[in-house]
Amino acid sequence: MALADFIDHTNLKPTATVAEIQKLCKEAKTYGFYAVCVNGCHVSIAKETLRNTPVKVAAVVGFPLGAMSTKSKVFEAKDCIENGADEIDMVINIGWLKSEMYDAVREEINTIKQAIGDKILKVIIETCYLTDSEKEIACTLAVEAHADFVKTSTGFGTGGATVEDVKLMKRIVGENAKIKASGGVKNKEMALQYTALGVSRIGTSSGPDLLK
Repeated sequence: MALADFIDHTNLKPTATVAEIQKLCKEAKTYGFYAVCVNGCHVSIAKETLRNTPVKVAAVVGFPLGAMSTKSKVFEAKDCIENGADEIDMVINIGWLKSEMYDAVREEINTIKQAIGDKILKVIIETCYLTDSEKEIACTLAVEAHADFVKTSTGFGTGGATVEDVKLMKRIVGENAKIKASGGVKNKEMALQYTALGVSRIGTSSGPDLLK
C-alpha cells in the first residue's frame, strides 16, 4: 500500500473554519488519503465535500478529554453516523481507567461499538497520561469490547505517538485490533517507521508533508 492509504488527514482545531475543513477534504481527494478526521460539527460538510470519492469521514467523540457521560458519547457517536461519518474515534474515560473501573471502561467502549453497528470504532487511550501497565490494560479492554482500532493519542494531551508505545500496543492487541498512531507525526520518515511496526492508520494534520 502507498503511504497515502494509511493517512487520516486531520483538522480538530477548535478554530477550524468551514473553509479550512473544505480545504482538508480537497487535499484528501488530491493526495488520495484514506480518510479525513474532523470534529462532529463538521461531519456533514466533510461528507458533502467528499461526495463521489473513496475518502472516508472519521469523527471524534468524547474529544479530547473523554470525561463526559457514556450516554453523551453514545448520542454524539450516533449523531455523527447519521450525519455521514464512516468511522468514530472515541476517547476512553481516562479517570475511570486510573480508578481501576475496568468494567465501566470496557462497557462504555462496547456500548458505543454497538451503537454504531458495522462502522469502524477507534479507541483513543491517550498514552501520554498512562503508565505502561495502564496502556496494556486499556488495549486489552478495547479488544474485549470489540473495538476495531486502538489509537495512541488525541494530539491535545502532553504527548503524542511514540515508537515504544506503538510496540507495546502491538504486543498486546496482536491481530485482534489495528493500531492508529497519532499526535506529532510530522514527516515521512516517522510515518514509515510506524507503518513498518504494523500501524494500519496514521492521524496527522501534516498529510501532504508526509508524502514529500
